[in-house]
Amino acid sequence: MIDRRNYHLFQPLLYQVATAGLSPAQIAMPIRSILRNAANTRVLMGRVTGVDRERRVVVADEHEIPYDFLIIATGVRHSYFGHDDWEPWAPGLKKIDDATAIRRRILTAFELAETEADPARRRRLLNFVIVGGGPTGVEMAGAIAELARRALVRDFREIDPRAARILLVEAGPRVLPSFPESLSARAFRSLQRLGVEVRLGTPVSAVDAEGVIVGDERVPAATTIWAAGVRASSAAKWLKAEADRAGRVKVGPDLSLPGHPEIFVVGDTALALDPAGHPYPGLAPVAKQQGRYVADVIGARIRGSSPAPRFVYRDWGAMATIGRNHAVAHLFSRFRFGGMFAWLLWGLVHIMFLAGFRNRLIVLMDWTWSYITFQSGARLITGSSDM
Repeated sequence: MIDRRNYHLFQPLLYQVATAGLSPAQIAMPIRSILRNAANTRVLMGRVTGVDRERRVVVADEHEIPYDFLIIATGVRHSYFGHDDWEPWAPGLKKIDDATAIRRRILTAFELAETEADPARRRRLLNFVIVGGGPTGVEMAGAIAELARRALVRDFREIDPRAARILLVEAGPRVLPSFPESLSARAFRSLQRLGVEVRLGTPVSAVDAEGVIVGDERVPAATTIWAAGVRASSAAKWLKAEADRAGRVKVGPDLSLPGHPEIFVVGDTALALDPAGHPYPGLAPVAKQQGRYVADVIGARIRGSSPAPRFVYRDWGAMATIGRNHAVAHLFSRFRFGGMFAWLLWGLVHIMFLAGFRNRLIVLMDWTWSYITFQSGARLITGSSDM
């Protein structure tokens, strides 16, 4: 197992770190601890820079590591659709460093607004723009709204945090476009109840240090968060493989690289097609099922038995939370519901998927405490301010 970091991260709760709901240690666990009982597993911390397919070696930090089978699951980073110069002003959310940097920006904005005498500058500090209306953008917008309107409301004297403007911008016609339309509409109404301003059908045309341009409107904002698109890692370049415009490696039905049955690509890095020829979505459940499938394929090859002919994703459904007591769920392609029950189910499922019993217990206790007291327990500003 080679990774550039020493921990496994549960990304679905990363937005809660960014909005001061949880601390990083509660959603991450050292890889060595997870695999400590797997005696035949070696964990290496390193940055992969290449793969030699002919010699069957992985190059990591100038070291060559041989393999019989290779599984690449390197994930994605955010994509700015050709505007990479926007990244310093609109960070994305894919790793712990991103989350703590965004948390610093959000909390620092309130602190600076408390001491700012100029109304225009104070207004800019209290404007928060989230670009992208998918699950990450919706959950982030709801969490910032609750932070401003509930957790921080009694902590300041010169400003009213409830006056913060949270603007969610989606270029498409609705939020949560991968969900059924009825649930998208329900999520839209929940965001409005939280005080989030949702702008649909209007793309962002510019992002800079002073704010964003949405349609014809210049929105001054000190904090802009990018949740609009992703691009794959450099795996296609390492493998010299065919890829799509997002950099995803085109794989066969068994998730192997065409012409190289010993190399597998899974998760967001892979462009895998379902039996109807449609790409599988970049979701955590897809990646987990692909990982189990590839493990079974390799095991079957070692035993000399016949593996499953192709990977088929079993869609158990999707969920998204929109603040306190509000969530939407689409399960087993049939059941669609929202509200308090969906919110409780969302919390239960996410706690179950956390790595380590300690993390599950602590997150459950933190969420219970926050629900009772309306307080967030991780409101620490760390690192140097970039505002």
